[in-house]
Amino acid sequence: VGFDVTVDDAGEAYGGDFGNIYGILRGDSSKKPVLFCAHLDTVSPGENIQPIIKENMVCTDGSTILGADDKCGIAAILEAVESIVENGSPHGDIEVLFTIGEEIGMLGSKHFDTSMIKSKMAFVMDSSGKVGEVIVKAPTQCTMNITINGKSAHAGVAPEKGISAIQVAAEAICNMKLLRIDSETTANIGTICGGKVTNIVCDKVVLKAESRSLKEDKLFTQVNHMEECIKQACLKYNANYTFDKTIEYPPFEISPDSEIIRLLQAAMDRIGLNIKLRPSGGGFDANILNGKGIQAVVLACGMFNAHTSEEYLILDDLYKAAELVREIILIS
Repeated sequence: VGFDVTVDDAGEAYGGDFGNIYGILRGDSSKKPVLFCAHLDTVSPGENIQPIIKENMVCTDGSTILGADDKCGIAAILEAVESIVENGSPHGDIEVLFTIGEEIGMLGSKHFDTSMIKSKMAFVMDSSGKVGEVIVKAPTQCTMNITINGKSAHAGVAPEKGISAIQVAAEAICNMKLLRIDSETTANIGTICGGKVTNIVCDKVVLKAESRSLKEDKLFTQVNHMEECIKQACLKYNANYTFDKTIEYPPFEISPDSEIIRLLQAAMDRIGLNIKLRPSGGGFDANILNGKGIQAVVLACGMFNAHTSEEYLILDDLYKAAELVREIILIS
């Protein structure tokens, strides 16, 4: 449809085989440029998807995901731009960014050179829910890789000579505040790996964990609490540990009085939508874009039950999402 297109080498940074797709469709320079973003990757099981249309809904046979997350975001953006081009509607510069590796930690947007972007605000088409819903607040996330080192021994002959890393881990986890901490904070132990056979006292356990919060100080408080539980259990049983933590992405919060919300409100008014601002407990490319100085919100596209084989898409919402993208472009 006339975009100047660039594919970067972001995938090489984490072993991928493709890059982010960036495109710009040049327009009236007196108008403000606007950026739309969606991600190319899906979760599993995503092979051999057979979409089934049932009246106003698209789903699958239940053996795979649908992939509406985030193919519907891409579809809405492209349909809106094609409509504008076909009708010769005046517009400013339209920028699109289709990212890779979003589902595994926004890796594409993390490795994208945002200096080529002209827009000061972005609309990320990547949320479940009815069109009109806008995510204006999302958390920061810390991932933790924890290794507990005990001491092996024969479990039947001399178990007292061993230090069970499993026992240490169990006590530490039992002492942790986990899952829903408060209205803004969560924490989870995601995987536990350790032990080989029943007759050897386990000498090593590896835990993978995460915590998220809309407030950075609460996140650090929770992570420090989890490490303290590991530390105290290790001291009790004379084990040792390593605790590696990584901040995966920053939080963001957009004011209801900001320019991007005023623009959205105007666009929705024109097509009869009611705007609904809400927070999310998940992370998005919008977290990365906001962290890099581009104000970004996340828009719902009409998909539901994402990341499951019960995922489905409401067609009327998809059409409305494309209409919303079109109106945002026209009034920018």
